[in-house]
Amino acid sequence: MPGTVGRVPTPAGPLPGTAVPGTAAVAGHPRWGATALGPYESWDPAVRATAEVVLGSPAPMALHLGAELLLLYNEAYAELIGDRHPHAVARPAAEVFAEVWQRPGIGDVIEHAYRTGTPLLDKEIPLPLHHAAGALDQPVYTRACSPVRDSRGRVVGVLSVVAETSPATRQLQGLSDFAAALSGTLTLDDVARVALRYAITSFDADRVSFAVDDGGGAAGWRMVRRVRGELVDEADERLPPLWRRGPAGWSAPAVVSARTGQATFIDDGEPLHEIAVDRHDQKIRALAAVPLRASVVRGALTVGYRSAHPWSAAERALLAASAELIGQATERARRFETQHGTAQLLQRSMLPENLPVLPRLRIAARYDPGVDGNAAGGDFYDAFVLPTGELGVVLGDVAGHDVQAAARMGQVRAALRALALNDPRPDQVLTGLDRLVGSLGAEAGTYELFVTVAFGVIDVGREELTLASAGHPAPLVRRCAPSGEPRAEYVDVPSGAPLGVGYRAATRTVAFSPGDTLLLFSDGVVERRRRGLSDGLARLAESVAGAPSGDPRSLCGVASAAVPGATEDDVAVLAVEYALRPSRSARMEVPAEPTAPSRVRHWMTAQLTEWEVAESVIGAAVLCTSELTTNALLHAGTAARVEVDLSPERLLVSVADSGSRGTVTRARTETLSSRGRGLGLIEELSDAWGTDPTVRGSTVWFEILLPPT
Repeated sequence: MPGTVGRVPTPAGPLPGTAVPGTAAVAGHPRWGATALGPYESWDPAVRATAEVVLGSPAPMALHLGAELLLLYNEAYAELIGDRHPHAVARPAAEVFAEVWQRPGIGDVIEHAYRTGTPLLDKEIPLPLHHAAGALDQPVYTRACSPVRDSRGRVVGVLSVVAETSPATRQLQGLSDFAAALSGTLTLDDVARVALRYAITSFDADRVSFAVDDGGGAAGWRMVRRVRGELVDEADERLPPLWRRGPAGWSAPAVVSARTGQATFIDDGEPLHEIAVDRHDQKIRALAAVPLRASVVRGALTVGYRSAHPWSAAERALLAASAELIGQATERARRFETQHGTAQLLQRSMLPENLPVLPRLRIAARYDPGVDGNAAGGDFYDAFVLPTGELGVVLGDVAGHDVQAAARMGQVRAALRALALNDPRPDQVLTGLDRLVGSLGAEAGTYELFVTVAFGVIDVGREELTLASAGHPAPLVRRCAPSGEPRAEYVDVPSGAPLGVGYRAATRTVAFSPGDTLLLFSDGVVERRRRGLSDGLARLAESVAGAPSGDPRSLCGVASAAVPGATEDDVAVLAVEYALRPSRSARMEVPAEPTAPSRVRHWMTAQLTEWEVAESVIGAAVLCTSELTTNALLHAGTAARVEVDLSPERLLVSVADSGSRGTVTRARTETLSSRGRGLGLIEELSDAWGTDPTVRGSTVWFEILLPPT
């Protein structure tokens, strides 16, 4: 749908058969076909989604669409405007309200929100909406106006929520912002965060919860809650919400409401007595449970108070409207997660699950999907030991963002490793790979198959790095001699043309000394809209040079965040550090049991004490590791792996899980509420920390720099 539409003449009166005020008649009104917007079915998906929320809401809502601010509204709004309905459907608002549109605070508010994209809130203002027998009635309303954006982010209309002012209906002013926040959610975790934050604030509740089925059938349910006063900081928002799981027949009020599709309202009692896990649940006396009423996903929202609370009709309507919005966002999230999971499983299954572990070379990699996480991309990386004992490293990008690109990526990666194991010279490897890409293109009957790739061989004995590139960004080396400040420099390797479009072999050999770190990266790291490539490359070099250490895992995180702004491309980074001295490492497999964090603390303390690490570092490291282990077990529910790597410069600890989100043995809710505080401690006690997606799950890590000895 275009951001602006021209003025299109509209009929002066209703068309035949348009007197039915139902929502289907409003959306399917034939008058839309005569406007610049076109029939409802042709509208942008994001705009249609907003329209469906409006038409399904019991709260009075109207959409003003396009430059003419054409009206689409629900039945509650139709009642407010009286005999202006149904003539107002698909008509310019300035014509529908012609006698009052030019008054201050009427039409100018809508027009300003459309022009500037700025949300506005008017409290207790007279709005002459009703028109009957030539008289204007002006009751007092609260009105919230928010810009409506299409799937490309352009403002294409204004959402207006209006209600007569009262203590309950004033809460409706937050519905517009709530709908806008939900429109930006992608996953069920995102929906849960937004829904709980809104519910506990808007209703001033003591406890709120959000429950959703685990995929239908007998899969069971999962539920997440928030309680008044619970600390949730920015660090906590970065990790998945901590879901509590239950069986298919769970008696939790939220699950019962979701399963039956019936709302329940308890004014005073002990509604959570049977499922209470702590004092927060036990103290709840009044509880409302409202089903989401989504067509595919079953779920519910609950709001509770510690004192008796009669539920007014206005509150019930507000809860129903909120649940309607959450239900539509939940269904979108479930579809996204299904598509996203399939694409990412394909992508990650073709990447190496484990990278080599060598005495002097530390290796790490990171892959993040672009803005459209549903698409499988062609970025790939690899690192492997050659028959000569040298290390081969590669990072490349196969053109395309679909399943075919991911499949070709797998072919190219496998062929490159085979060629390198036969003859590791980088120019010869890429020459052979060029022939393969040309053959694949001929087989597919396309001239659009090409691959950019950088391949290098690290010789520790000679302290040399030999590189060849085919149309790929120049590799970056962080130089860090024992004395002097770190610096970052791009390797001047001839890039030439990509494979498949006339690659010419060329190599460059440079020094690679102890303390240096090699960084290979895809163009998604440095390219941004409305930013020059040179600016992105400069920011990357500056960030890498200013990193607290040359640790490869830390540098991968630094590189991924070096250039501000979102990227629509995939991001892949591979880093290799030539350590000044060999590091010491240890690992522990952690079972999904309640006693696991305690066992990890004892193991960590004994291991670091044996390595003669300073007591201050041991204390901080043990605390951080215990927190990350607890988080991994709670939000993944499977066994975890703790890895410790100690070098003369820093201590690196990582905790990996398999991300299956299974059941955690005897996980108690009071334990969950401390997560934000613990994660804040990690930020305070470590010099760097981050999260990395892996082939089968995710890894959270932290780094503590060691004091000089």
